[in-house]
Order: sequence, then C-alpha cells, then structure tokens
Amino acid sequence: MAAVKEEVAGRNGIVIRRREYDSDTPGYRTYEVYQRERVGESTEKIKPIQLVSDDYRRTPYPLLEILRENYPCYRDWLANSYWISQYNDVTSIFADDANFETRPKTYCYHIEDFGRDLGNELSVLNAEASCIEEHTAEVATNIATDLAEKGNGDLATEFAARFAIDLLAKRYDVPESDISEFGARYWRMQRGTSWEPRLQNDGMKAINELVAYFKPAVAAKKGGPDMVSAMAELGAGPEDVVRTLLEGDHQTLHGALANMWYLLLMHPTEFEKARSDKRLMKLAYLETVRHSTPVISADRFARHEVERFGRLLPAGARLICSAAAANRDPRIFSDPDKFIVDRRDMCQREPRGHYRADGLATGITFGLGKPSVHPAVPEDRPVSRYAITRDTAVAASMILLDHIGGLQIAEGASPHLISLTVGEMHACWNLPVTFRKN
Repeated sequence: MAAVKEEVAGRNGIVIRRREYDSDTPGYRTYEVYQRERVGESTEKIKPIQLVSDDYRRTPYPLLEILRENYPCYRDWLANSYWISQYNDVTSIFADDANFETRPKTYCYHIEDFGRDLGNELSVLNAEASCIEEHTAEVATNIATDLAEKGNGDLATEFAARFAIDLLAKRYDVPESDISEFGARYWRMQRGTSWEPRLQNDGMKAINELVAYFKPAVAAKKGGPDMVSAMAELGAGPEDVVRTLLEGDHQTLHGALANMWYLLLMHPTEFEKARSDKRLMKLAYLETVRHSTPVISADRFARHEVERFGRLLPAGARLICSAAAANRDPRIFSDPDKFIVDRRDMCQREPRGHYRADGLATGITFGLGKPSVHPAVPEDRPVSRYAITRDTAVAASMILLDHIGGLQIAEGASPHLISLTVGEMHACWNLPVTFRKN
C-alpha cells in the first residue's frame, strides 16, 4: 500500500498529495516500451500541448481528426498517456477487462478506501429506476411550467442543468429546500476529479460536507423508496452514500440534454423532424451523443504490460479513449460531422450492453460506459442506466414542447460548446431562447 504524503505548494496554500511507493518490483522497461518510437514521429503533425489548449476545450474535433487519421495510438509525452481515437479501437479497449480497467473517481482524490460504491447492487438499481420513473414527469412539468410563464429563458441552465439536479435530488430524497446547496456541493465534488489542485481541494471539502449532510438521513431511513433507503437496508453509512453519489454519472443527462437542444435549435430542419414524433426525438438524443457527446474521453489503465496497436504498453499505462474522435470516425459513419436525426448508419450501435459478432462492444463509445452488470434480460432485471437516461431526456423534452411553442435562439445570442477545464464535460453552458406559452 502506498503511503500518502501531503505537501503545501506555493504561497496560496494548495495541498498536494503525493504517493510514496515501496515496491521491490522493477519499474518500466524503458527501452522495450518505447523501442518502436522514433524521434519526431509523434509530433510531426500535432504537439501534445495542443491537447490541453483553449482551442481544444472549445472545438476538439479538428485536432482529434489529426490523431485519428494519423496517430490512432498517440503517445502523449506531456500527459504521460496514450490517446486512442478510432472507433473499433476504443470499443475494444472498453470491452477488454482482462487487460484494462477503469479506476474509480476516488482514485483521483487518492481516497480509494473511502466508502463503498453500492450503485450496482440490485436493490439500489431498482430504487434508482423507480424514482426516475416516478418523478421524471413531475420534475419536467414543474420546470416547463416555470419557463412557460416567462416567454424567454436559458435552456442550458434553467432546463438541462436544473432538471438533472432536481431529478438527482429526488433519487437521494433531498428536500426541496436543500436542493440548491446539495447541487452546489455535488457539482464541486464532481469537478474535483479534475487534475486542477484547487478543484481537487474544493471537491474534497464538498465530500466531507456531503458526508455530514447524509449522516442523519442514513440513520433515519426505514424502508423508503429512494436510493438512500435502499443503501441503508444494505448496512450503508454516510460514506457509502457519498461514494455511490460520487461514482455516478453526472455528465450524460445534463450534458446530452443541453447539447441536444443546442443542436436542434442550430438545425431547424432536424428540429422539425424530432419534435414531430417521440421516436424521432429518441433518435435525436442518440445522434447528439454521437455528434457532440458531453463525455468526450474516458481513461482506461493497463492492468499489466500488454502489446496493442503496435506498441508495448507498460503496466499502469493510461489510455485516453476519445469518444469525440471515435464517434466521428468516417470508417464507421458517413458524413460524420453532420447532425442527422434519422441517420441510417446508427443501427445496432446504441450502447445497450450487447456485443457484435466480432466480439467488440456494440456502440459503447457514445456514452463511454461499460455494458450493464445486470442486462435487462430476463425481465426482472433493472433497465440499463443508459436506457433510463435516454428515455428520461426524451420524456423531459417532449413535456417541454407541450408547454412552449415558437422556440428559437434569442436574437444576438451565440451559444457554443466548451469544456470549462481540460477533461471536463464538453457542453453548451448557455442557451438563451425565446418562445410562447402553449
């Protein structure tokens, strides 16, 4: 076990945690690992610094196209990582649990022993699905009603972000009076998984605040329908509740909902298709997570030394699996840069936890999540989180359209997608619109 040493860096008091490993095993075999690397080979058309630049945060696709078409397994010396960018390569990495692993978010905080992630327990999964099914229409209707009375608003903040947090609060039985503070703490905790020391320290404070908040709630739970009650019945403590909350996906519902409405309003013809039928709205959601996925990359780590993509990857090697690059791979999708609601080459590529005949994961790149531990077959198994998130976003969007009409981007507004910091959700953060009440 590695000892953790805390150091105060600089005048601003930032605490940096460093691990001190005590191991008898040899380190990386540098010559063998990098023997296929040639001087200048990796930086001929792209520099690693470009992958952490402001241009990448705003519009990552041109740079990722260079990687995908020239260096599908790119050695990023600056980030000490390997970028994987072709569709079949990314899906193969995510389906290969024998050689690669996804590390928990507690790894980013250096608190791997903190609590238990109970998110895949059947009782917790069932409670989550039941809460979402019960409260989706209620939450969406409340938000749509509030918006309809105004005649204008911001779909990114007042609809997408609010809907995601309000629905999360319902799942964890957070009272309405506490939602604002709960949402702020939750957001700080999730942002703390970043590389940025200030965000990490603030996120750690948020974790401690949430543990204190849930402590009396866990003690008082007795057989309720929410997720906290389900975890309490499993003997969970407040640390387990917060660990489960941390490990959950906060990006897909919020980000995909904001990005979908951005794309629909920027493409009026596609908007008319989507609004005409719930099935087409579902296809619009799927096309959104392909065309402009909020989760543009996810990390996988080599469990041991393994040779892939013409390279010898050392044990512990970090592979940045780029969904943004893979989802626009022209080998898989025709006209990949176009947003097409009823795209025909999406068949059998929706991430439902299935595998293709060649053994690769079916469409797993869109959300970068693993296939469900409990597939929705037989019928008594819970529906996959991907399917729940998709159906929830579609239902909320249809409710919004029932309440407002004449929806269009506000005059003078220039909405766009951007990541707040490198590695965070790539989303539309402001989407000013005007409309009329139905």
